[in-house]
Amino acid sequence: MLSASLVLLAILFAGMASAAENSSYPLGQRSIFSDRATAERLKPVGSVCVEGEECGSQVAAAEGSGEPRSGEQVYNTGCAACHASGAAGAPKLGDTAAWAPRIDKGIETLVKHAYEGFNAMPAKGMCSNCSEDEIHAAVEYIVDHSK
Repeated sequence: MLSASLVLLAILFAGMASAAENSSYPLGQRSIFSDRATAERLKPVGSVCVEGEECGSQVAAAEGSGEPRSGEQVYNTGCAACHASGAAGAPKLGDTAAWAPRIDKGIETLVKHAYEGFNAMPAKGMCSNCSEDEIHAAVEYIVDHSK
C-alpha cells in the first residue's frame, strides 16, 4: 500500500513539473486567479466601429456594392426562412390557394404588411438591413411565384 502511494505521488509530481515546463507564463501567472488570467477573462470579445472612422471603410466595402438586392436575393436571405417551410403559419412560396386572398388585397397592402409587420410576421420579415424598395421587390417575387 505504501509503495502504491509513493508511485502515485511520484506520477503526480512528474505531471506538475511537466506542466510547469510547458507553460508559456512565468510561475506567478499560471494560476486561474492571477491578474493575467483575470484580465484575459474580462477582455472585450469585440469592438464597435463607427462609420467615418478608419475601420468604417472596411465595413462598408464588406457590405456590397450599394446596389439594391433583387427580390429573389432578399427572399432567399430573409423571407425563405418562414415562407419556404410555412413556419408560424406563413404561406409557402408557390401555394396559390394560400396566397390568393392576400394577393387580392393588392401589392401595396402586401408591401405595407411586409415592411411594417403583420400578425406573426415581424417588420421587414427580419431583414433589418432591407430598404423599402428591396422589400417591395421581394413581395413582387413572392407574388409572381405564387399566382
